[in-house]
Amino acid sequence: MLFLADESCDACMIRILRADGHDVMAVSEEHRGAGDSTVLKLAADTSRLLVTEDKDFGQLVFASCHDHSGVILLRYPFPLRHHIAARLSSLVKDRGETLRHSFTVIEPGRIRILPA
Repeated sequence: MLFLADESCDACMIRILRADGHDVMAVSEEHRGAGDSTVLKLAADTSRLLVTEDKDFGQLVFASCHDHSGVILLRYPFPLRHHIAARLSSLVKDRGETLRHSFTVIEPGRIRILPA
């Protein structure tokens, strides 16, 4: 699958997705400092799922109705952060293409996949 990792994503997210064989473009490597609207447009233009820890993307998708290819929002408190990468990897393996054009929220003990 194709992913765009927002600058808010920890490098371990990028590493695990790449290790799983996915094509991951990282904003921190190629588009440092890009604004949220630009990042969301880049993801849509390149048909990539956006992986982020920035809640502002919910506002852009739902309230501002920005076009997107899908967003995965990671919401983990600091003490549980070591679980995020494995949870993300598992979600992508289990749900794959069903994540496209959805807004997915991953939290400890809970995954919500919302049509967007």
